[in-house]
Amino acid sequence: MDRTSGRWIRETLAAHDLRLHKALGQNFLVDANIRDQIVGACQLTPADVVVEIGPGLGALTGRLAESVRLVLALEYDRGLHALLTADPPGENVIPVLGDARSVNFDDLAATYTDGEYGRGGKPCKVVGNLPYYLTGNLLWRLLVERVNASLMVFMVQLEASGRLLATPGDREAGALTAVVQYYCRTELVRRVPRTVFHPAPAVDSAVVRLLKRETPPVEVPDEDLFFQLVRASFANRRKKLANSLAVHMPDFSRETWVRLLSAAGIDPDRRGETLRLSEFADLTGLAFRERRGER
Repeated sequence: MDRTSGRWIRETLAAHDLRLHKALGQNFLVDANIRDQIVGACQLTPADVVVEIGPGLGALTGRLAESVRLVLALEYDRGLHALLTADPPGENVIPVLGDARSVNFDDLAATYTDGEYGRGGKPCKVVGNLPYYLTGNLLWRLLVERVNASLMVFMVQLEASGRLLATPGDREAGALTAVVQYYCRTELVRRVPRTVFHPAPAVDSAVVRLLKRETPPVEVPDEDLFFQLVRASFANRRKKLANSLAVHMPDFSRETWVRLLSAAGIDPDRRGETLRLSEFADLTGLAFRERRGER
């Protein structure tokens, strides 16, 4: 039976005495058309290696496996991992027990491809239905740690998709918005109503695609400083930039931040969500030179 069938899901959970954990965001897709649209958004080829985060009962996993070389199904729940191991949804599916918050994705891909994929090798693709509590920190980690992935497709809560797709001035814009823009081109694949999950979550979702850029759209002399500055700019959303930076990057005084912001053509009274990526880059360059004692 199709693994998106609500009946199959209920019977399988009951047969294996599996209980869903709300805290883990375990909501299984019961719409085959939306599943197929997710697979289509992944732009798969027979040579691809896919890391799927949170495969659950394998509804998406099996369809991914039909189009690629290998699917590494990274599952945190021991019961679901055991089920996938006993009944994998494809001969080229390898269930892996692990936590996406700590697993080294490049090492994982390299381990199961004899080093052909992963860091220093070919890029993999990353796909998953991400619970709300995981989305921001996981995406930050995947990008800032420069996981070797050419494309990522995620189902996220609708609110989270707003942060990924925001533009300067949007209320949804945050530190993650700037980092995603730095590394990726983002696209909304589709909105997903809560009614197509079992059990139904309290909110709607969205499928977003992140295409890794070959090079970032702006140049910065120190990426770690850039990320630190971005985070500090959004740490207190109601604070003006000069105040927020002085609190969260206290190696410079407020007066110094006012001078650097003004030199970058940025009003010190603006707030972080109004800055363009190029303005963050300009400010990073000035702060970098200030640290080196250059004027």
